[in-house]
Amino acid sequence: MAEGAASGDEPMSLPGGERRRAGKRLHKAPRVSDSLPCRPARASGGRDGQEDGWHGDCVLEPLNLPESPAGAAPGDGEAGGAGASVPCALCDHTETDGPGVLRHMLLRHDLVVADVKLVADLPRYLLYWKKRFKEKPISEFCSVIRTNTQAAPGDQEDFHLLCDALPEDRQLRETLQQKRLTEVLEQQQRERTDCTISRDCLFCNEHFSGNRSLLLNHMAREHAFSIGLPDNLVYCSEFLDLLQSKLDSLCCLYCEKTFRDKNTLKDHMRKKQHRRINGKNTEFDRFYVINYLEFGKKWEEVLSEDETRDDATDETNDDDDWSDWKEHPVCAVCLFCDHMTDTTDSLHQHMQERHGFDLPTVRTSLGLRFYQQVLLPDVRERHPAVRAAGQ
Repeated sequence: MAEGAASGDEPMSLPGGERRRAGKRLHKAPRVSDSLPCRPARASGGRDGQEDGWHGDCVLEPLNLPESPAGAAPGDGEAGGAGASVPCALCDHTETDGPGVLRHMLLRHDLVVADVKLVADLPRYLLYWKKRFKEKPISEFCSVIRTNTQAAPGDQEDFHLLCDALPEDRQLRETLQQKRLTEVLEQQQRERTDCTISRDCLFCNEHFSGNRSLLLNHMAREHAFSIGLPDNLVYCSEFLDLLQSKLDSLCCLYCEKTFRDKNTLKDHMRKKQHRRINGKNTEFDRFYVINYLEFGKKWEEVLSEDETRDDATDETNDDDDWSDWKEHPVCAVCLFCDHMTDTTDSLHQHMQERHGFDLPTVRTSLGLRFYQQVLLPDVRERHPAVRAAGQ
């Protein structure tokens, strides 16, 4: 797919079944800073042997983000948080959540935003493109996807795809991600030093006032319930409120099953060892800083990459030179004295000559198994008659 479609380019044709996969990411984008240049959309070239070129002059200009709509909190754009006003990029229509405005743009304007889950702040993202669409036609920025290519011309549909194949879109997404990460780290620092928390334990009536670590450490120590280290969490009060609401609705925090009363729920969580949260539940992702570190990655992918990197480092540092290895010989110790020898045959001969004890004969006659042979030194220490016989 080209990085952008010029106004005169032909629409890209895809069969109807490909429409759902039109938003697949084409390549991984590098990190960029908060202040980024943007470039005009790239034309699809290659005609007459010429390479692709940029429309007009390649003038770099600063990428300025518009202010969030009223009521849009940081990070709310991804999920369309409560109270957020999410604008349409092509008209004055607004919705209270992200899915609503995406549905409106698809049905009303035939506009599809690819990989919307990777947009850190959807209201700001759409406000930016709303401004850009007023400056230039939408075809300057979006690829055209034609569906139902095998059908009659009247049944075919054209959709505009806005995705990070366009450098300007990719830079905008990364800038929003960096801005959200900065806001999250600032919020985390405020919570780490905040000593005004006042709330009850989720599992008992004990009340805590002060830093959040007091409550979290209490639940981990007294109730075997841990949601992670305090320094790895953000929006901790909202996290605890969410957990409290689930428990109040008699819902297990791990398996999400609902029970008839609180005692049954407690017994279930204790017996099934469900005093923990389900790591696969994406509802809790926004409360962990690790989910904000890498663009488009969740904590499983970040940890997997760290483990792979550690394994590669261990293999690189592995020293194959064993020239300084000093191997100590394995010695066998007599059952009756401190005599040691490096072979079992010489030890058997020593015990037979010095102590009158023939271990192979005793083992065969009594049918001693391996474990019973291991107990022979213990028998000697516990029974003086055996020890005296050996001496």
